[in-house]
Formats: sequence, structure tokens, C-alpha cells
Amino acid sequence: MNRRRPAPFLALLVCLGLGTAVAGAPPVSASVPSGPGVASSSGAVPAGDRVVRSLDRAAHPLRTVEPGGDTRDLRPLGDMTGDARVVGLGEATHSSYDFFTMKHRVFRHLVEHEGFRTFALEGSWSTGLRLDEYVLHGKGDPRRIMSDEFQADYRLWNTEEYLRLVEWMRAYNRDHPGDPVRFMGDDFGWAGPELYDRVTGYVARAHPALLPRITGLYRGLRPTAATGAHMERYMNRPLAERKEAAARTGEALKLLRQRVPGADRDAYDWAVQHATAIDQTARGYAADFEDPAQLADVMRYRDRIMADNVAWWERHTGTKVLLSAHNAHVGYETGEPERYPRMQGAFLRDRYGSAYVSVGFTFDHGSFNATGPDGRLRRFTVGPASAGSNERVLDRVAHRDYVVDLRTVASPARAWLERTRPTRGIGTEYPFPDQDIALARSHDVLIHLHGISAARLRAR
Repeated sequence: MNRRRPAPFLALLVCLGLGTAVAGAPPVSASVPSGPGVASSSGAVPAGDRVVRSLDRAAHPLRTVEPGGDTRDLRPLGDMTGDARVVGLGEATHSSYDFFTMKHRVFRHLVEHEGFRTFALEGSWSTGLRLDEYVLHGKGDPRRIMSDEFQADYRLWNTEEYLRLVEWMRAYNRDHPGDPVRFMGDDFGWAGPELYDRVTGYVARAHPALLPRITGLYRGLRPTAATGAHMERYMNRPLAERKEAAARTGEALKLLRQRVPGADRDAYDWAVQHATAIDQTARGYAADFEDPAQLADVMRYRDRIMADNVAWWERHTGTKVLLSAHNAHVGYETGEPERYPRMQGAFLRDRYGSAYVSVGFTFDHGSFNATGPDGRLRRFTVGPASAGSNERVLDRVAHRDYVVDLRTVASPARAWLERTRPTRGIGTEYPFPDQDIALARSHDVLIHLHGISAARLRAR
């Protein structure tokens, strides 16, 4: 395998400036201009203006993106999410201040007014466990945890904005010890050493006769290097070794599932889920990424198991979940079915029906952090949205920042929202082309921000 493969592959895994357009969707109508309205030859109101007026009537203005303070402007969003058990909240870039702070603000509102108790991040299961220990019990230093865990392409989460969210969650739990908020990671990019320790620790206590077999199956797999270094080294292993590792983690999971739960069913369920997460990581890497068909299978697997992990957590903890991920992951449709066959949002909708709600983000202009062509992480800035794009029309709505329920928008905006047109969807790398997206087919609700700024990355 090409030894330069790990970096681009990790960018695909963590990411992804995916498109969510649908092949064969009807073309954008030439009668719906995206720039300022131009008078028609008949003197009628231009179609673009009618779309904007329709959106004006449906949009609810947002007071601020900053967490804290009055959240009455978020009540319409609470009405839109209704009785959802899981709300997916996307982002149009992977590292912008305004998306991250708005997620913090929305989560606080959902916690305080809608009964939500879990923040789920597009990060590894083991990372979520360490941050959950902090927000629940104050164990560890969140700055150190984030620096340890958010490496490789996950480094885009190592920001002051996410630190502020985690610290708010800890403060909330100090004030509400009987009804705490939780933090989870749903991804498979990294299975940290504490994950192996939790499984073997449970086996030692509950099924000591099984311990030699489990430790033997896990031999050589428990990470001993830093997160980023381990991920790269693992990807550099020959394919045969990665397949053999997946066979061993699968066998360990099977043996654990065959045990009788015993008196402590909760401990058993957690141990099985931790072993599942270990197996997910091994299976996710046990493919030939030079083969497009196998890569597509891994991408489908990734989104499916992220949905599985969120559903397990929601069911096991009994908490409503706010899921934070890229627009493409929380949405319903894929723009590149040959590479990304199915998205997390589609799997969640299959499980939950209307009890899953997808909320996407768009923006007109601003800055973000991403990895450039030279491999360096830096800040990029883009100007106002181009003519013909979704954002060009969305930014003409009367409100600077707003939320709109795409399911209830009246005509002609409804038909406009059903058609694909260029839309920004920036992941870990830039430049990245706009994707053809039909907003109403991808999300239930949309938050549009006029301008954004880059997230404040923390020094490692």
C-alpha cells in the first residue's frame, strides 16, 4: 500500500465535505434566479423574489450565535424538533466559530427547555468516554483530554468553543447531580487504551476464566502511542494484518456476547458496547482503500455504525441526543452514491422515523480552518455566495441569521428547496468544490448564518 495513503484516508473518515445531491434530480430552473430579482418581460414579480418573500414569511430570526442569555428566539426551533429523540445538527464547515457556538447555544436550550441530556460528537467512542467522565465526575483535565484525543483530522475539534461547551456541561452537572448531561462520541477512527481496559477489567471481575482468551485476542492492539501516531501506524500495517486484527476483535466480541449477563446487566451491556466499538475500529480499517468498491463499503459502514452507536446510547441511557456532525452526515441524501452510498441521517430516519430531525447549516461568507493542498492546517476565507447557489437566495431573506422549517415552507419556496443547486459543504480539506444539494430533501430544518469566522484552535 502507498505509505502516503493514511492522511487522505483519515480526511475521508473524519470529515467530509460530502455532497448530498441526488443523481438524476431535476435541473435548476432558469426561471428562478439566485441573484437580485430582474423584472420579467410580462412585468410579473420575478420568480426569485417570490421565493425570497415565501422564505421571509417562514423564517424565524435568531438573536445571536453566542451561548447564554435569552433563548426565546430558539423556541421556534424547539417546536420544529417536537418530540424527537435524536436531533442531528450539522455544519457547513468543520471548523467555524459560529457553527460551534450555535451548537452550544442550541444544546443549552434543548437541555433547559426540551429535556435533552446528551451531546454526541462526530468523534471516537473512546474519546467520548473520557469527556463523559469529566462532565459527569470532574475526572481529568478537559484541556489535556482534548489535546490527547483530538489529533490527526480530529484536531479540528480541539477548539476553545468545544472546551467552553464541555466546561458548561461540567458546571451544569455540579448544579444538577441527579439529572446530568452526558457526552458521547459515535465514530470509529480511534479505539483508545481505556476502551481495552474497560473490557478486560469487566471480564476479570465477571468472567475471570475468560480473561486469558480475551487478552490474547487483544494482544498487540491496545494503543501505546499518541492518538495521531497510532492511527497512522495502524493504517501502515499490511492489509492482511489489519484483516487478522478484525477477525480477533470480532472473536472477542462474540465470546463476550455469549456470556450470561449475570446480576449486573448494566455492566455487561457497557462491556459489550465497548467491545463493539473496538471491533468497529478494526473492521473499519480492514479494507483495501485502493479499491473504490471497498472504500465505498467502508463509508457506508461508517455512517451505519455511527447511527448504531447513537441509537444504542439513546436506548441505554434513556436520554434525548443532540448529534453534532457535518451537514452530510446528519442529512438524508448522498450526492455521490458510488463513493458514499448512505448517510448517518438516513440510517437514523429508518430507526426513528419522525423522532429523528435533521438540522442543516448554510452561510453566505466567512472563514474556517481546513487543511490546504500543502498538508498544513490554516485559515481560509470565502466571499459572498455565488450566483446560482442556494446560499445566494437564502442570504436575501430579511433576517441576517434565521431558522426555517423546510417541511412547512409554502410555495414557491417549497419547490425551490426541492431542487438541487450548488451549496457549500466544506470538510477537513480545502479547496473543495460546492456540492449540488436539494435542501428540503436533505434536512428537515435549516439554520442560515450571514457570516462566519474561523474557530479558535487550541495549541496541542
